[in-house]
Amino acid sequence: MKSIYYICIMCLAVLQACGTTATKGETAETLTSYVEPRIGTAHCRWFHFTPGAMPFGMAKPGPSTNGHLGNASGWEATGYDYRENSIEGFPCLHEFQVGGIVLMPTTGKLITIPGLPTDSIKTGYRSHFDRANEVATAGYYSVLLDDYQIRAEVTATPRVAYQRFHFPKGVDNHLLFDIGNRQGESGAVADAFVSYTEDGRVEGWVITLPEYVKKYQPGAQVPLYFSAVLDKQPSSFGTFQGEKQQPGARELKGVGAGVYLTYDFPEAESVTAKIGLSYTSVENARLNLEAEAKDLSFDEAKEQAHRTWEEYLGRIRVETSKQEDKVKFYTGLYHALLGRGLANDVNGAYPKNDGSIGQLEMKDGKPVHNIYNTDAAWGAQWNLSQLWIMAYPEYISDYISSHLQAYEDAGWLADGLANNRYVSGVGTNLLPTIIAGAYECGIRDFDTKLAYEACLKNELDGENRPFGAGKVNTKEFVQYGYVPHADEGEGYHETFMFSASHTLEYSYSAWAVAQWAKQLGDTAHYNQLMYLSKGWERLYDPSVNFIRPKKKDGQFVDNFNPMQVWRGFQEGNAWQYTFYVPHDVQGLVGKVGADVFNARLDSIFTVSQKMIFSGGKEVGAFAGLQTLYNQGNQPCLHISWLFNEAGRPSLTQKWVRAILNEFYGTDGIHGYGYGQDEDQGQLGVWYVISSMGLFDVKGLTDSQPSFGLGAPLFDKITIQLNPKYYSGKEFVIQVKGNTPENGYVQQYRLNGKPLHEPHLPFASFAEGGVLEMEMGSQPKDLY
Repeated sequence: MKSIYYICIMCLAVLQACGTTATKGETAETLTSYVEPRIGTAHCRWFHFTPGAMPFGMAKPGPSTNGHLGNASGWEATGYDYRENSIEGFPCLHEFQVGGIVLMPTTGKLITIPGLPTDSIKTGYRSHFDRANEVATAGYYSVLLDDYQIRAEVTATPRVAYQRFHFPKGVDNHLLFDIGNRQGESGAVADAFVSYTEDGRVEGWVITLPEYVKKYQPGAQVPLYFSAVLDKQPSSFGTFQGEKQQPGARELKGVGAGVYLTYDFPEAESVTAKIGLSYTSVENARLNLEAEAKDLSFDEAKEQAHRTWEEYLGRIRVETSKQEDKVKFYTGLYHALLGRGLANDVNGAYPKNDGSIGQLEMKDGKPVHNIYNTDAAWGAQWNLSQLWIMAYPEYISDYISSHLQAYEDAGWLADGLANNRYVSGVGTNLLPTIIAGAYECGIRDFDTKLAYEACLKNELDGENRPFGAGKVNTKEFVQYGYVPHADEGEGYHETFMFSASHTLEYSYSAWAVAQWAKQLGDTAHYNQLMYLSKGWERLYDPSVNFIRPKKKDGQFVDNFNPMQVWRGFQEGNAWQYTFYVPHDVQGLVGKVGADVFNARLDSIFTVSQKMIFSGGKEVGAFAGLQTLYNQGNQPCLHISWLFNEAGRPSLTQKWVRAILNEFYGTDGIHGYGYGQDEDQGQLGVWYVISSMGLFDVKGLTDSQPSFGLGAPLFDKITIQLNPKYYSGKEFVIQVKGNTPENGYVQQYRLNGKPLHEPHLPFASFAEGGVLEMEMGSQPKDLY
């Protein structure tokens, strides 16, 4: 399907679903009409496609085509695959390492197994569907299930999933609650319980064993709880476990447990389920349902979700005649606000790292901050944190407070958390770069004293460090000034196989915390951290002009191949990682030589463009690892912006635009590369900030942070500033002469005054104002 046609059909469907009539305080342009959640859903992660969710919500309902199959390692694609044409159910929870509570409507003979998406003959309750009969946008999804002629709809409040099913008339209409089976990234099920209560609720729980939890916090479990109310009473009910059915039974315990409700409708009728969710108890799931949805209908919840998404998306407004770029932009922005969702209840109860239930301090009937599930922060300093600081500072503050609560409870920062269980992901921990960046940009309404303590411990303490806290090489890094290499290892020891990339990451995060230490007058820690920040120099081999792994004895590894993946470099190679010195680009340029540096960079992109800046058209999360450059993974995301720091900003403008236009697509297969791993918004947000022409390779962690400036895709960009954090009302970027032929900035002016370098101090951004850019067809490197 052609992408423009795809967009037009989608936008029309969304406009029909959401309406375009302007209300008080709302412009006529409906931004959710540009959100296309199906972009990039071929080979996408479990948390990627959950269109029914609210921003940063707990309840994340959406369809699944293959979620019950799970995945082997916890990171593989599962859930909704654009290439498949049958739906097996509508899970209420789609989070990093968390999934479950599935509803599915059917008609006819009662079938209680899902079947396989590859079955040529129907064997389960899954139903075929046609994407022409789907509506997917921010906060709402609907689809016609062809096998049953049932229209299914989902939406949500923050902690309550809404599912509505329009049944045909008949005596065999069923609604399945599949609770006790694996879903997406949930891992295997340890136990489950489901009940159809005397007062008409469907309630229960499931205890899951996510693969990352098993790896990073062995013995820990992730429980999920729910309480659902329905607006129609069934004519009969029962339980099921696989194909075994027990008519009339009200409850069932054990792996595979489920409940079915059967309805007899003389005429076509709808059934609405409100499913309260919790990570602490069934009682709190009821409480969440009562607090958020007691008197709220499906249509009212849908409209509330729509208004909320419009407000969040509307904090950044872009203007262009290229509708396709708006679709890419607002879909990327949507993903930045979708993942890393709520984990605490309305009463402040939350799951603690040790499996017990914690209680947040309450103020005016609300928690003083929230707790969030979160994928690891690996690379987030080059996308999510910069966007959140710009337009969502209240969220990044809350996000940091959530991590600090985990630090108080467990004693260590942990950048990846599933219900506060450790899920480190890549075994490192760059969370201090996010915390330091927020602090340097003036976001300080979290416990900054505790945060500094936690960050210092993260950078310097390697004693008795749990595997799930990441950076388990910290002791050796502090001892040697670099991470010594080992070619083999398992568990904790596997991290030494990634010695060079860990050295580079630890060097950068040490530098970020060092800037904070200097401001606090903590000279001893500043000096120690600055020494460690030069760890990259200890691995730079001038004989080959690459970062090269080094052993304990101080010798570089032999048989070095800079294109080799996994030997010294996690999810990358020396070609890619040698540029991972964001805190000292000038130092790296000095070692390589400015001309060689820029020529190498330019040639890398020239070659990589033929591979669409990653793995070409190969569908796979790791398709681009063994290449010169990989836009599809975090370690490379700053590289195209390095020309700004090496005196050739025109090349940043050239290559960033090329990546924006070619790597990013608008359909299910070519969305974020071809089937790349979007990691809870990271690739989408790179598009958002880069297409605005604002990006800091240091992740805003400098003591006087600034944005590097590029060439925006849009004619005008308006960013609303949060008055609680920033003195300005809005920051506006105006681009004159912005055509495909005019790809180079000729002049920058801030509030009418020329800028003589391609950098914007963050302080100027926070004050609000107007940044003007004049575009031309010829590259220009001096302003």
